Amino acid sequence: MDWYIKCLTEKYADFSGRARRSEFWYFALFNFIASIVVSIVAGVLGSVIGDAASFLSLLYSLAVIVPGFAVSARRLHDTGRSGWWQLIALIPFIGAIVLLIFFTQDSSFERNQYGPNPKSPGTTV
Repeated sequence: MDWYIKCLTEKYADFSGRARRSEFWYFALFNFIASIVVSIVAGVLGSVIGDAASFLSLLYSLAVIVPGFAVSARRLHDTGRSGWWQLIALIPFIGAIVLLIFFTQDSSFERNQYGPNPKSPGTTV
């Protein structure tokens, strides 16, 4: 939960640096759970107040799109790739598989052009 909060507050639009796998996947997990909760609440409210409740889902989606792209870019930086690799997701099916492989790969152990390895002793994340 800490990574999710950190991505939404401290690193909201921080596209520089590196993100460990745990930071990326915890953000993805809690974002998925929050999306489900918001959708359920919007569905319940939708039966009471109509289509205006779907605005809640849209609002949440817009609020997390920037930190989602930012943490994805930092995760790609951690594997030694540019954040622009996210654009490969525009290729149907194959792009998502390639990104999934990139996101699950381990960090490059040495310092790279995006900064020191966040797993190294003495580095703060």
